[in-house]
Amino acid sequence: MTARRRDRAPNQADVARLAGVSQSAVSRVISGDAVRARIPEETRKRVFDAVRELGYVANPAARAMRNKRTNLLGVHTFEAVFPHAREDFYFEFLQGIEERAEETGYDLVLFTSTGSGDGGRRNIYRDGTNRLGLADGSVLLGVSTDRGELARLWYEGYPFIHIGRREVPGAEIPCVIPDYETAAAGIVQKLAALGHRSIGYLREPLEMEPYTDRREGYARAVRELGLTDESPGFRGETGLSDAWLDHLVTGPETAVVAESVRLAETLRTKLAERGLRVPDDLSVAVLEGAPEQPEGRWVSLEIPRVEIGRTAVDQLIAMLDDPGRRADSLLVPCSIAAGTTLAPPRH
Repeated sequence: MTARRRDRAPNQADVARLAGVSQSAVSRVISGDAVRARIPEETRKRVFDAVRELGYVANPAARAMRNKRTNLLGVHTFEAVFPHAREDFYFEFLQGIEERAEETGYDLVLFTSTGSGDGGRRNIYRDGTNRLGLADGSVLLGVSTDRGELARLWYEGYPFIHIGRREVPGAEIPCVIPDYETAAAGIVQKLAALGHRSIGYLREPLEMEPYTDRREGYARAVRELGLTDESPGFRGETGLSDAWLDHLVTGPETAVVAESVRLAETLRTKLAERGLRVPDDLSVAVLEGAPEQPEGRWVSLEIPRVEIGRTAVDQLIAMLDDPGRRADSLLVPCSIAAGTTLAPPRH
């Protein structure tokens, strides 16, 4: 695919000719409507390759600003994060981003409007235009990530970094990733060191990369340490059934690892109804951050959110300083918070 020299700015017809597709297909891809229009991934890739090779930019103002630096870093969240203040999951990420941007002399632009009309989900592209183009590059975060938009940003060469691992076919999305896998394995190792040999797993009904990483770390450690897990959650079932709770009263399990505080709290309440206490009768650990509570603190996975926010800014600036560089994803270690919910097994 070779671009021709031209005296005018490229348009969608030029992109269509270079990609070997119809102009309507180009319009669908550029407007972010490719998935709904059932345009194949290979066609989308050809369109994005042509967009990048021709230097096509939908917004004339963005075209005029290309190759110039504004000293602005964008922050885009795929769902609302305000007003939740300090208890919000994202607060410390944003704190780290702001701290590091200030230290490095950048101003921040927070992109908050949705323009989608679908109940608050926030899109990057509107009318085919990248709204983040005002900033030199952007930090992206959120659970409801639009993978099609991530692929498009990557193919167009817009500098960005995503907080949290995101897998997108055909694109190498640069991410700053909490190392959930190693931390989950570490919790299993802690249980084994206390003498636990038969344990169980409580699974949330969520299928996203952060949960996949936790599950893989847990399963690897169970296998390598020669432990036993015959729980429904380890087999892929979600939630906490009464049948398995009844089994825990007399079964061989001496510890349980829960993916969330929600599941751990439900387990503790249901165990108490059956005359069992944590950790006297059953040890419990949690694979997410857990606040201090009157009953004590869960032994839990701790995410260094401020550090991750700061690291994301450093990674983004490195990309801006070297425009030809595609940033590699970076793992940030998680720690295990001490708590009161683990003890040696009683049997």
